[in-house]
Amino acid sequence: MKDAIQKETIFQHPIDVVWNAITTAEELSTWFIKTNFKAEKGFQYTFFPVEEKGCEAITGEIKSANPYTLVYTWEVADTNVETLVSWTLEKVAEGTKLYLKHSGISNYTGETAIAMFESFNGGWDNCITNLEAHLKEHIHAR
Repeated sequence: MKDAIQKETIFQHPIDVVWNAITTAEELSTWFIKTNFKAEKGFQYTFFPVEEKGCEAITGEIKSANPYTLVYTWEVADTNVETLVSWTLEKVAEGTKLYLKHSGISNYTGETAIAMFESFNGGWDNCITNLEAHLKEHIHAR
């Protein structure tokens, strides 16, 4: 089984706009899941559960939040399994290239690891789609 999910995409938006969308509680709560997130090393965050979406609470700690690189632990409620999420942004001619990596999924055991990999993989695809829609609709509307 693979241990990491990797996604890569280009947004036609400035790097600072994309950075704010992935690092501020206000914006994350708009396009992803309601949260108290702060991109500050050591901050303990929570993505709050959303029953109608079938989302459990997710908690973790910010490990690194340097300009355009964000790394944090990710623990789904009641699993006692910690994984790692990394976002890296790069300026490119078209706008901003985003690299997303979710690793440590093999920390789950057996069939649970396979199910979580599939769940996270589809979830991150939806996440990137929602981020793109947020950037197009909400950022340009300001």
